Amino acid sequence: MKFGEAIQSADWKREKHVPVIEAPEIVKSGEPFTVTVSVGKEIPHPNTTTHYIAWIDVYFKPEGDKFLYQVAHFDFTGHGSGPVYSSPQATFGMSVEKPGTLIAVASCNIHGLWENSTTVAVEA
Repeated sequence: MKFGEAIQSADWKREKHVPVIEAPEIVKSGEPFTVTVSVGKEIPHPNTTTHYIAWIDVYFKPEGDKFLYQVAHFDFTGHGSGPVYSSPQATFGMSVEKPGTLIAVASCNIHGLWENSTTVAVEA
């Protein structure tokens, strides 16, 4: 089995495990923009001691490049540690010089890995 075969995907409006990526569709080359990634936007994901999102990774694949570049990694470690429960959502800034694809991968402790992607265009 290859690693990619273990990653599931679906429509995030119908499946509570799929990461949602909120980012501008068009950005200016080299200028920072804001990205928010979350799990459970339309259908809330449980965040309990027994069922939770452990982490979300974000990658960028520039158009025409062979490789992905890791942009961010977010751990969600409050799973009933005392009165604290993490919510799987994070916002960060980034910039790109060419168009490409943002890819988010989320890990559910029970249901495995889930991915989603969105394209980002760059103004000429």
